[in-house]
Amino acid sequence: MGTPHTAGADDAGDASPAVPWGADRALLDHLLNRAPIGMAVVDRDLRCVWINDQLEERGGIPRDKRLGRRLSEVLPGLPAEHIEARMHEVLTTGVPLIDHEYQGRTASDPDHVHAYSTSFFRLEDGEGRPAGVCYLVIDVTDRWRARQRLALLSDIGARIGTTLDVARTAQELADVAVPDLADFVAVDLLEPVLAGVEPEPGPVRRANPDLIRVGQRSVREGRHGGPDDDLVESIARIGERAPVARNSPGARCLVDGKAVLEPLLDPHLLPWLAEDRVSSDRTRRVGLHSMMVVPIRARGTILGVTHFFRRDTPDPFESDDLILAEEFVSRAAVCIDNARRFTHEHAAALALQRSLLPHGLPRQTAVEVASRYLPAYDRAGVGGDWFDVIPLSGARVALVVGDVAGHGMHAAATMGRLRASVHTLADLDMSPDELLAHLDDLVIRFVDEEGAGEGGVDTTALGASCLYAVYDPVSRLCTMARAGHPPPALVHPDGTVEFPDLPAGPPLGLGGLPFEAAELELPEGSLLVLYTDGLVEGRDRDVESGMARLRASLADPDRSLDELCRSVLGILPENPPQDDVALLIARTRKLDSSKVVSWDLPADPAFVAEARTLAGRQLAEWGLDEIAFTTELVVSELVTNAIRYASGPIRLRLIRDATLICEVSDATSTTPRLRHARTTDEGGRGLFLVAQFTQRWGTRYTTDGKTIWAELLLSGPE
Repeated sequence: MGTPHTAGADDAGDASPAVPWGADRALLDHLLNRAPIGMAVVDRDLRCVWINDQLEERGGIPRDKRLGRRLSEVLPGLPAEHIEARMHEVLTTGVPLIDHEYQGRTASDPDHVHAYSTSFFRLEDGEGRPAGVCYLVIDVTDRWRARQRLALLSDIGARIGTTLDVARTAQELADVAVPDLADFVAVDLLEPVLAGVEPEPGPVRRANPDLIRVGQRSVREGRHGGPDDDLVESIARIGERAPVARNSPGARCLVDGKAVLEPLLDPHLLPWLAEDRVSSDRTRRVGLHSMMVVPIRARGTILGVTHFFRRDTPDPFESDDLILAEEFVSRAAVCIDNARRFTHEHAAALALQRSLLPHGLPRQTAVEVASRYLPAYDRAGVGGDWFDVIPLSGARVALVVGDVAGHGMHAAATMGRLRASVHTLADLDMSPDELLAHLDDLVIRFVDEEGAGEGGVDTTALGASCLYAVYDPVSRLCTMARAGHPPPALVHPDGTVEFPDLPAGPPLGLGGLPFEAAELELPEGSLLVLYTDGLVEGRDRDVESGMARLRASLADPDRSLDELCRSVLGILPENPPQDDVALLIARTRKLDSSKVVSWDLPADPAFVAEARTLAGRQLAEWGLDEIAFTTELVVSELVTNAIRYASGPIRLRLIRDATLICEVSDATSTTPRLRHARTTDEGGRGLFLVAQFTQRWGTRYTTDGKTIWAELLLSGPE
């Protein structure tokens, strides 16, 4: 073995004097031959004056080329300037530096980065003056790599699963693994997973599974362009199908659920690679030399597969790398499965909500309407915004918009219950304030019913808002009431936009507080814009600025309603929005006076015949002789019923709309009942006959009595 080298005055490579620390020759020989760590001594100029065999071997530079030279002159692959700065610090201060770590390459292994731990202490001569620095070097590459792996694992929690989006989570897996673990990562998922559907449990049994490339990342991201580029690692791009070669590691791990490590991608050693000529040629051209394949598995179900490759990193994958990759994929699989389940639940909730919203607006002539529903972004979940258009008696129409607090299945289901309730109450022809009062009672009942169940109290319906408006095209009067809802926008034919000062009723479910209605006369061609709060407010938007933007978007009211809808939704700062948005725009119409006629009749049975005559004469004028007999029969029964059971003045009104509407009003609020008369009964068949000869009939109550109405088709029965 070597011996300590003492540089003399004649040695051009070392001007240092004899080693001043007087070490015994035998002891130095023992250090050179037996020391398990590298050691060296430098003089005050930081030039090497002594080195043991261990450090000579690890550095890969012969001793005769190291002695008399600085570290930066012989090992440029190390951070030599940084190391020499630490030596100079120890030489100057005399304070030892223990376990100083750095990374670099040495001549003995220039293709790989190693980590070293070095300790420095000062050497002094017999008079206590600094004579040099001795340092000890230990290769701690394994420890360094273990810390790197731990750091990567700790990084997973912060970087994977930041959203409940399947594709985004898969891409995050690829982003975390490159470049610290692999040079190229591809994440392929089974096609049903992207739709939120759970694949069958256990292995994938199909020979050619439908895998979709969902995430990938390369250290050469800039050269990751198209499939014709010979330098890209894979011909599959994100969103495309990712073929799985027969007998390949990807196909095997999909079946048995076990990860595969291929340290060396050599077609001569791997039959499956030799069979796949396309992959073999691309592997050779790109320079892929090592691979790991890990199945993406959660709760016993295979969701896809992840490929890890190395091309620029010379080291092949090792078993420790496979353990790290499995940990990566295992944690990502849980996030992907959570995102898949969220996608499934969100799709189901959205389908439920869309099924509960109107699929088409009903035919009516009172207003021209257009509507839009814009769901919130996925993470917000499905909301409970809704709208409706409900034809009422007397050619009137109800316009409704509402908002249920919260998101998800409960919100969608509650919205459906409220919408059905509003339909039922609207059929009773209630005034808007009365309808909201009954709806408020129903919401309280909903909450009480949920509280009595095993699942605890569901307060989804509590705090819901609603705006209910009734427009009459005959009088052009619009009656509105609101429960905790933003006021509508009213656009006059001249383009003036205002927000009517409607009484602000409380949200639904609070109980005990009254609702008030307001009545407005609207010029023909006015626009009534009903919306939910997601249109005008958000986390970073206040209501006032939102309503100002809404006002500006409604300029030029002569545009089509579809154009106006696009203009209104254009005020949203983002699409999809932070909260659901429901929008309903109605342009009012006026029923021509020539299509409405009414007569005041005395409460005298003798005038029943007169009522039939007046009705028949009017139908002849309208050209509706075909239904004259049926109409006269209905008028006769309704007028007779009013004279017999009511009091006060009686009014007969005919309205020619999409149907012929017959109305008889009186001053009492007695509820008429449909009876099934027996054979021997002399009366009781009036309303029964009305029901048989009309399309529909009903009763609505007014402040001064009631009106019984019936609708007849404009053409007689075929």
